[in-house]
Amino acid sequence: MKKINLSISGCMGRMGQQLIKSSKINKNFKLISLTENKILNKRISGIRPTTNNEEAFKKTNVIIDFTVPKCTIEILKIASKLKKRVVIGTTGFSKKDEVLIKKFSKKIPILKAGNMSLGVNLLMYLTEITSKSLGKNFLSKIYEIHHKHKIDYPSGTALMLGKGVADGQNKNLGNLMGKKYLNKKSFPYSKKINFNSIRKGEVIGEHEVKFSSGKEIITLNHESFDRALYSEGALTAAAWLMSKKAGLYSMRDLLNFK
Repeated sequence: MKKINLSISGCMGRMGQQLIKSSKINKNFKLISLTENKILNKRISGIRPTTNNEEAFKKTNVIIDFTVPKCTIEILKIASKLKKRVVIGTTGFSKKDEVLIKKFSKKIPILKAGNMSLGVNLLMYLTEITSKSLGKNFLSKIYEIHHKHKIDYPSGTALMLGKGVADGQNKNLGNLMGKKYLNKKSFPYSKKINFNSIRKGEVIGEHEVKFSSGKEIITLNHESFDRALYSEGALTAAAWLMSKKAGLYSMRDLLNFK
């Protein structure tokens, strides 16, 4: 089987570093380029990282992006021109960014996920089913914890869980978005979905969705103990994307959740 030429953007970040390790183990991939938002005067796994440019992505089959929204859009412009597939693990996009991503997906295959974990994506699916089953008699709220270096909040995963709650009620998340708390010991339920984000230590990721009727509480949660589960999920997504036509995909498509 011919190996898939892989490029990793955001190679010095936590996920970038983990992806480099995982790609070495995965025999389906050949790592051919690494990019960052600045020039680095060193080699990583025998490769000298560069900034995002056409030369860096010229020979690649798929780019895995774990950067920041501005860099992601920059990468998509180049990938669209070169007809390269892109897996997006970056979060924190604006509405304008989301429109641009959808526009680029008409030209190239893009898989975008706020979380690459199989378990987390199952949690999202269960959240939607639970929300649909319980109906309007239950209020919901979402709690998440990440390491102190994570800037955006709520996390992309928390927002995806919020979307699951909204989808279960056939509503738009924008209309159900409640308050966004940061580092609160406790936070209330409301008629909308409230979020509480904790940033501390080196926590990889914890997410919890609670549904309450006032008489009972149903809790769905997921905890991550090894960052490798995200990088392995991203590589699975990259391999899956190789056979797809232009379009915007998610982990839900990959996992064939209806």
